[in-house]
Amino acid sequence: MSTTFQLDTSTSRANPTPQPMRRLTVPKIRDRKIDGVTAEPIVMLTAYTARQAQLLDPHCDLLLVGDSLGQVIYGLPSTIPVTMDMMASHAAAVVRGSYHSVVVVDMPFGAYEASPQAAFEAAATLLKASGAAAVKLEGGEVMAETVEFLVKRGIPVMGHVGLTPQAVNVLGGYAARGRSDAEADKIVTDAKALEQAGAFAIVVEGVVEPIAIAVTEAVACPTIGIGASAKCDGQVLVTEDMLGMFERVPRFVKRYEDIATTISETAAKYAAEVRERSFPGPDQLYQPK
Repeated sequence: MSTTFQLDTSTSRANPTPQPMRRLTVPKIRDRKIDGVTAEPIVMLTAYTARQAQLLDPHCDLLLVGDSLGQVIYGLPSTIPVTMDMMASHAAAVVRGSYHSVVVVDMPFGAYEASPQAAFEAAATLLKASGAAAVKLEGGEVMAETVEFLVKRGIPVMGHVGLTPQAVNVLGGYAARGRSDAEADKIVTDAKALEQAGAFAIVVEGVVEPIAIAVTEAVACPTIGIGASAKCDGQVLVTEDMLGMFERVPRFVKRYEDIATTISETAAKYAAEVRERSFPGPDQLYQPK
């Protein structure tokens, strides 16, 4: 489905004017996996701004407003300091910039762990403030009660097992999980608990490949891999990592472009033209009639 762009004369920015199209829904994503098989893998990328959503939306099934924005947008050392206001504002922008993908918003650390009731209040606030379709929360079996509580009250939930960045202080770092038999069994158990609680999909992050495959085979809902396995039912990456915006990225990232170099070189050209007074030129100036 193509998207045309028209110039908004009030802002001088391109606003999307999409052809009429129904947005994908959570049940449509859940139903991609039939009898344990997902014929068409699910595509998910992170998005934090309206313009980014406009560009990614035609190619994705899901747009994740990840708490990774803490590091990517705000330069924070981890996802832990991310606030509800940050998540709500960026999620609203992504919803405004998209028309096709299901928009999922991360629940920030501290917003859902205390109790199912606290999680419901936070999730309801995020969905009402942003218009997103679902929330994502980290944690396995210990969060199953919360997932069930939310789903029964009309809030779709995406789970997240394996390497859970919000638990970095407990885990001791961002190393791959599932290398021991006990940890591997725990990851599979966590995923089963989330699926049985009603999660419509589960992110499987940073685990050794056999465990990612075992999780995918063990649950009826789709799995979304990141540093997991191509045999997961879908994949997700942080968009800025995939585009080459940062020098240091996790091992599981494939850089499809080197946008950081493009931006740096373009800024250098601009700076040179300003300093030599060749910009602005005749094409960028207004003259009296």
